Order: sequence, then C-alpha cells, then structure tokens
Amino acid sequence: MSKHTQTPPPPTDADFMFSPIPQSARRPTWKQVLVWVGFGYVATGLFIGGTLAGVGGKPGMPFTQALLAIAIGMSALFVLTSLLGVMAQRTGLSLALISRYSYGRLGANLPMIAMGLLTLGWFAAITGMVGDIWGSFLGNPSGIIVFNPEAYGYTGSMITLEVFLACLIAGLLFTFTSLYGMKGLEIIAIPVSPIIMLIAVTTGVAMLHEGGGLAEFIARSDQNSGLPLSTAVTMVIGSWIAGAVMGVDLFRFNKSVTAVLLGAAACFIFTNPLLNVVGYIGTVTVGMPNYVTWMLGKSVILATIGVLTWTLSLWTTNDAELYCNSLYTGPVLDSVGIKVNKKTLILIVGILGTLLGSLGFYQILFSQFITYLGTMAPPLAGPLLADYYLSRRCNYPLDQLNKQPNFNWAGVISAVLGMSAGLAFSLYNVLPNWPTGLLALLLTIVTYALIRPMMTAKH
Repeated sequence: MSKHTQTPPPPTDADFMFSPIPQSARRPTWKQVLVWVGFGYVATGLFIGGTLAGVGGKPGMPFTQALLAIAIGMSALFVLTSLLGVMAQRTGLSLALISRYSYGRLGANLPMIAMGLLTLGWFAAITGMVGDIWGSFLGNPSGIIVFNPEAYGYTGSMITLEVFLACLIAGLLFTFTSLYGMKGLEIIAIPVSPIIMLIAVTTGVAMLHEGGGLAEFIARSDQNSGLPLSTAVTMVIGSWIAGAVMGVDLFRFNKSVTAVLLGAAACFIFTNPLLNVVGYIGTVTVGMPNYVTWMLGKSVILATIGVLTWTLSLWTTNDAELYCNSLYTGPVLDSVGIKVNKKTLILIVGILGTLLGSLGFYQILFSQFITYLGTMAPPLAGPLLADYYLSRRCNYPLDQLNKQPNFNWAGVISAVLGMSAGLAFSLYNVLPNWPTGLLALLLTIVTYALIRPMMTAKH
C-alpha cells in the first residue's frame, strides 16, 4: 500500500469540498463511531424486520431464518462499506474527488448528480417520516387537510395541517444543524445515539413480554412461511446498499483503517441488525414493526418519549443526507463555472427537501423511490472499487487529482451499463430472488475491469 502525501487545504476550502482532508483535521474515532450509530438508525430497518415477519398477513419466515437473512445481508453491506471507507480514509478525498480517478473530472458529474438526487429524496422521505409520526401523536384538531393524495389518484395517508407543520419545522431544524458540517453531525449523534439504542432495546423486550414471552414468540414466528431466504437477503441489502456509497464522505474524516471498520460495524453489525430484530419482534408480538407506534397507544408519557426519540434518531441520518448532498452538488456546479458556498447549497436543498417532505413525498413516492434508485445507485460504486483495488493497486497519487482527463470512459460506460441493468431488473422483475442492486454492482465492476485495459492501450 502506498502512502499519500497530504497538504493542508487553503482557507477557502474549510469544508474540504475540493481538497483532501489532512490528518490534523481528522475526527476522534469514538465520535465517528457514534455518528455511524446515528446514521444507521433509519426507520426502514424496523420496516424490513416487519417484512421478514410477514407484516400485514404477507409471506414471512421463522425467526431463525430471519436472523440468517439479516446476517448475510448485513455482512455484504459491511464488506462493501468497509472497502469504500478504506479508500476514503487513505486518500482523505470526498466521493466527488475520488470519482475523478475512475470517472474523469467531468465524468464524475454522473455519479454526483445521481447521488444528489438520491440524498435529496432521502432527506424529503425522512422529513416525511418525522412529520407522519408527529401527526399520529397530535391527531388533527385543526380539521384542516393540506393535501389528500387520493384526490389525485395516489394512495397514502392525508397530509393534515399538523403533519405539514411538523415536517416544515423538522426539516428546517435538520437544515440548520447541517450547516455545521461534520461537527454538527457529532453534536447531535454523541448524546442521542446511546439513548435511542437503549430505548429500541427496552421497547423490544417490552413488546416481547406483552406478546407472551420468548417461548410464545418463537412458536408464533415458526408459523411464518412463504418468504424465500434469497428474497429476504435482497430486501435487507436493498434497504441500505445505496447508503454504503455515501459512507465515503463520512469515512474520509477517520484517522485509521481501524476507525473505518469500527464505524461500518457500528452501522451494519450493531444498529441496523438490532432494528431489524426489534421490527420483527414487534410484528410477531403486537402486530406493528415500529415501536413508536406501539408506544403511542400506551400512555402520554411513553408516547411523548417515543415521538421525541424518533425525531432525534432520524435527525443524524437526515443531517448526513444534507451534508453529503452539498458535497455532490457543489463540485457539479463548480465544473460548469458556478461557484456556490456549501452553506448556501445546504440551505437551498434543505428548503426544497423540506417542502417535498411536507407535501407527501414519503407518503406517496417513497416505495417507488427506494425500488428504482435503490437498484440504480449501487453500480455507481463499481468503477471506484474496480479502479482503486484492481487497476491502480490502491495507489491514488494526490498530486494528480486535478490533472485527470475529462472523462474516464471505462468508468462512465460501466456505470451506465450497471445502472441500466439495475433499472431493468426492477422494471421487468428480472431475477427477483436475487439482490439486484448487488448484482448490478458486480456487473459494473466486471465491465470496468474488462474495458479499462482496452481504453488504456489506446493511449
């Protein structure tokens, strides 16, 4: 492995959008691990657990099989995230900058635009999740309906004035804390992460007790059937594989490879599997994967605790979405001569995402968003992995960062092919029992490895 010589960035690049992060600016490992605990706390973890349990009378699987599916899926995510994280840690480069080697200086706009749309959608969806749970807590005392999806031919719960205002307030709060970059993420994650995980475990145990205890839970779970292991693994991987690509912009702050592995483990060995298990338990015992919904029906005190911790737990995730979005959109605009301050980008995207979340993006479009972008985003990492680990043998000379060609066609072609394959898998239900996002990623890596030598030989 070669060592990279890093020079401190100029004062105008305090957020390291266009330069590598020097060791002097790296963050303490324990703080980064807590950021990954908070980043990994996404409501989809609970919903995936519920799906494995056959929520709503759908096909499910026994608990032991669910644990196996979770173990396989999360192991794959851990490996992928770690490989990307090591690249980021050793170079100190953001996803936009590291993409210059595998895509070219202008070609890097392809993954950046895709990731910009992805993080905007996630920000809007998570803002909607927060507003939705506040709507359940507050009810609709105003009697005002801001938006009714059914009136326009969509399915989804109505956006009441209470939900709309909750989304608006939450989205603006998320945007404000995102202005402080990585330090802002740590400010929220450090005190919140241990608390939300303690509540998740406690409520999981309480739901298990309410359902009759462990023996009754196992007996009920053994009655679940109809969900193949391959399909379950696909869902587990698909729920987070796009987030693995985002990890590059968080891992570049790590001081060592060990810190990368600990951060990836915090998300994929601890946080997410725990949420999957709690979601499974809640579905089997009390009929609902989301423990906050269960808490709402218990008492005002528990309901208040549940709603507040739900908001705080999703806060760190949404801050990461908005923070990373600025690192994607900034370089794209810069490449066409538009200079925009990072905080300005965060404000613009935060306000746009807040409005989308307030007007029903989560309730109406979330499932389609996850299906299509969830399978199209993973191939974006293919050229990075193939170029760094296979073509260049883990050697990215940082003095060549701004001297890359406009396009590395091997990266552009392989990514477009992989993204098209991922989209086709979703649209035409191709290989439904396989992790289609992961298959599209592997196809991209193989394509890059085959094309790159031919492209190099021409020069």
